[in-house]
This record gives sequence, C-alpha cells and structure tokens, in this order.
Amino acid sequence: MQQYETEHKAAGKWAWFAQRDAKMRSAVNSTLYTDKQKVRAERIKLALGFCVRAEDIFIEYRKNFISVKVHKPVFVSKKELSVFENDWTAEGIVKVMTSQGFTYRLMA
Repeated sequence: MQQYETEHKAAGKWAWFAQRDAKMRSAVNSTLYTDKQKVRAERIKLALGFCVRAEDIFIEYRKNFISVKVHKPVFVSKKELSVFENDWTAEGIVKVMTSQGFTYRLMA
C-alpha cells in the first residue's frame, strides 16, 4: 500500500470556524460522487471500526478524492487492518499518515 506522510498545524483559536468550513466544503463536494462511491467509503469506515479504536472515524468529500480519516487512533489491530489494506491496495486506495492519525484516499 502506498503511504505518504504530511504535516498539519493546529487552527488554534479558529478551530471551530475551520471545522465548520471543512464540513460545509465536504457537503458541497459530496454531490460530485456517485452513490456507489459513497457506499464504498462507508464500507471502509465500517471496516476500520472493527480493527481501530479512535477518537473519531469520519468521511470527508474532497474535489478529487474521498478520504476516510481515523482521528487520534488509540488502538490498532495491525493483523486485522493488514487484511483490509491488502484488498484496498488492489483497488488503488492510498494511505496517508499525519500527526493527527491516518487517512485512506479513494481516488475519483
């Protein structure tokens, strides 16, 4: 599976506005994807729920891809996750590591 690492900085006192802006952009961008693509993202989120314990797992719709983000993972069952990741690699899904957690990108 392809893995990338990116850096993020905290929004500080503007965090609430940044979160609201991201949710609004995601809602607008969700219209760019088919129901089949949205269901695939939901299935990945569900699979991650079986093998990862985290603060939150959520879906973001971007202009060029759908991301399924695992925010602040606490426990990861690496054995179970590797089984899923092998299938996702065959589908062209990319894993991105960040300081906040990790994200899976489903390219459009």
